[in-house]
Amino acid sequence: MQATTSAGTSSMSDRFFLDTNIFVYTFDKAAPAKAQKATELIRKAIATQKGIVSFQVVQEFFNVALRRFAQPMRLADAEQYLGTVFRPLLAVQSSQALYAEALRLQSQSWLSWFDSIIVSAAIQAQCDVLFSEDLQHGQRFGSLRVTNPFL
Repeated sequence: MQATTSAGTSSMSDRFFLDTNIFVYTFDKAAPAKAQKATELIRKAIATQKGIVSFQVVQEFFNVALRRFAQPMRLADAEQYLGTVFRPLLAVQSSQALYAEALRLQSQSWLSWFDSIIVSAAIQAQCDVLFSEDLQHGQRFGSLRVTNPFL
């Protein structure tokens, strides 16, 4: 369910959602500027306790890290990353309501199924910003704004 506010009420929660590509870029030695920006965002997310990820981000990241990195992440390192990076950020689990919202979003937009779940999770977590390189910079979904941090 999407939160709504009256015109005179501030809807700023200062919460922000981090898409999978933010985490992947922290390991990309070929793109040092993106790696630095991604690392800064993750540190801010953890330090301020305002950063959010969903179960899907965790699944997608480990699929890439364990199988597709030039040097795949070791299982022990993955366990440590899960506990130190994702544990404090993971706030949105799968649910019937999440999938229903994703289906509604997909029917009203050009989003892929996986992008619609990401957007739905950010809305469910009442985030103001969704940091992602995969969606259109500046696009809005209600009070949620997509921001490409690498522009």
